[in-house]
Amino acid sequence: MENFQITIRELVRCYQAFEQLSNRHIRTMDLTPAQFDIIATLGNTQGMSCRELGEKTLITKGTLTGVLDRLETRGIVHREIIQDNRRSFRVYLSPLGENLFNSTFNQHLEYIRPFFENLSETKLSEITRTLAELRNQFK
Repeated sequence: MENFQITIRELVRCYQAFEQLSNRHIRTMDLTPAQFDIIATLGNTQGMSCRELGEKTLITKGTLTGVLDRLETRGIVHREIIQDNRRSFRVYLSPLGENLFNSTFNQHLEYIRPFFENLSETKLSEITRTLAELRNQFK
């Protein structure tokens, strides 16, 4: 098998392993992975349009509306109509959502941290550069 195929396979396997590990923890916080993705994306922002939110998350447009509906019902996000465009909404975290972001995001990072502790700072920098280089190839 050529290096290209081996690399693709390993990239997919790495992503799947990370996603399983991450999702398992997210569910213990009474959130779905999609809900956590939205909360993490909106955290420390003034909110964003649904289009921006869709571009910055891993959630498809069809799924995004339903997830936002459930988060809004729980009082975690608010939606407001963007002036001059009644079809567009700005989504932002409510005070409850901000508190949830502050607790769950940091808790999640601390859960994941031990899985990176055996990697030196040099190795982490190398991985980061390689992943950024690969991501830029897709633009």
